[in-house]
Amino acid sequence: MRPMLGLLLPLLLLAPAARAELHEGRMLNRNATGGMVYEPDFLRLRPGDRVRFLATHATHNAASMPEMLPEGAAPFKGGINEEIEVTFTQEGLYGIKCIPHYAMGMVMLVQVGDAPVTPAQIPQALPERVRQRLGEILRRAE
Repeated sequence: MRPMLGLLLPLLLLAPAARAELHEGRMLNRNATGGMVYEPDFLRLRPGDRVRFLATHATHNAASMPEMLPEGAAPFKGGINEEIEVTFTQEGLYGIKCIPHYAMGMVMLVQVGDAPVTPAQIPQALPERVRQRLGEILRRAE
């Protein structure tokens, strides 16, 4: 029985990681929704899911927005033209931005968990173009 327990325990510890999904987000100069975009620009995840941000076009990165980071979530910042993989563990709404193109509205949203997402969660202090783009993303996500 002891040898069997020794084999089962590691499997039980790895079970949550095995259920986690890997999603991809591409950083693009343009797509059907406009210029300077992430594709997709909205993801619904379960806690523990990962997103690999791909620098499909040059001069982009993916970084968390401090104004839209759930409590207890770790901030992240990928380098320009670099792929970054992020594990989302805290439930809530995450804002993601491309630092060089933030003023142009290059942002996306990641919803982790089942909590409702509403336009009221978009901080009013954000630049107008960013608020506008986030509002468009939320409308399409409904």
